[in-house]
Amino acid sequence: MSKFALLTLAAVSISTQLHAKSHDLHTWQKVRITDKFWAEGAHATDLNKDGKIDVFSGPFWYEGPNFKTRRTIYSATQTFKKKNADGQETTVQGFEGALGTNNAYSDNFLTFPHDFDHDGWTDIMVYGFPGKDASWYKNPGKKGINGNDPWLRHRVLDVVDNESPAFVDIDGDKKPDILCNSGGYVGYATADWKDAGKPWTFHKISDKGNWQRFTHGIGYGDVNKDGRTDILDKDGWWEQPKSLKEEAVWKFHPVSFSKVGGAQMYVYDINGDGLNDVITSLEAHGFGLAWYEQSKQGETVSWKQHLIVGSKKEENNYGVKFSQPHAIDLVDMDGDGLKDIVTGKRFWAHGKSGDAEPNEPAVLYWFKLTRNKGVVDFVPHLIDSDSGIGTQVIATTISNKKYPDVVVGNKKGVFVHMHEVRKVSEADWMAAQPKRLTP
Repeated sequence: MSKFALLTLAAVSISTQLHAKSHDLHTWQKVRITDKFWAEGAHATDLNKDGKIDVFSGPFWYEGPNFKTRRTIYSATQTFKKKNADGQETTVQGFEGALGTNNAYSDNFLTFPHDFDHDGWTDIMVYGFPGKDASWYKNPGKKGINGNDPWLRHRVLDVVDNESPAFVDIDGDKKPDILCNSGGYVGYATADWKDAGKPWTFHKISDKGNWQRFTHGIGYGDVNKDGRTDILDKDGWWEQPKSLKEEAVWKFHPVSFSKVGGAQMYVYDINGDGLNDVITSLEAHGFGLAWYEQSKQGETVSWKQHLIVGSKKEENNYGVKFSQPHAIDLVDMDGDGLKDIVTGKRFWAHGKSGDAEPNEPAVLYWFKLTRNKGVVDFVPHLIDSDSGIGTQVIATTISNKKYPDVVVGNKKGVFVHMHEVRKVSEADWMAAQPKRLTP
């Protein structure tokens, strides 16, 4: 057989092998629920108990599965702050999403679902403009859920500082708490679950500092793997004591995670070495997404920064660059057992001329965590280039139970990015993968 024939057979064999194998290709269908700006966050759950997931953002919830029916949670005559041509700040009532030529701010920065009164109907928690209150709205249940009367409001914490407060179990009672700064302290607020409509109790875990309403970056997780949830910010982490019976300042471990603070911070064993690491954005209104590798020698703990996305394309393995990573979620997006990062660019945090690159495409990415012989990589997969994030981005199952969809609320409106997965040949799958700048 000729050399040419052998080469031809080899090529055919390789081609056959590539097409014989199949891989899951993850793609996205964007559903723009509204183009109105009501909130910097959004979430999803089944509010009306019809078995379909609904989306809520700002004063409204949108009935699944097509989200075309809009219903009221609270009055839409909210107050927005704007600056006029002279730079003076004014307020506008009933601002229906039109940005105009000036910047505006929502009174709803983050929102979360939970059944606060144990009646079987999911209620909604709202964190307002930074420095304002946390309030939850009671689901009216079977008699009122399909109407448009405002839900009963319970104001539970007067001051929620920080631009990335969380709603998560801190004290280990299996019930969510409000994680935030308040009055110059780091801490968390707990409910009396016999009556969660009463004011919640704020627990200070730090000495008084310079934390204020526009402080950036706060997070949680078991940093030292002692079974208790610790609290983090840009300057380090507070170790939860063995007992919370007595109010006390938690032990602080200084670590410079970022200079000015980013968004939500997470604790996760990135490289699988048994030690928990930290994920954070570096500057909410600038550039930078990183993970910090925890190392331990004896009793000495050290941290090494691994930059995922920087201010230059060459700082990412795949040439990805974007600014204003003001929200992060950490979720297993593809069912491989490893948690991935969902983030992107916040659109017009301070208007069309504020912050870094305000008019670059409002991208949304998920970064797939891979481990290969001890080497970690975060492979970027573009979800969309014209929606971005707000101060909240949520990955949760809506269209199917296996793969998370992504929900966004910001100045471009409210979006659901439906996660679609189909089988393709290995050749087609490889062609769709992002290409590394270097081998």
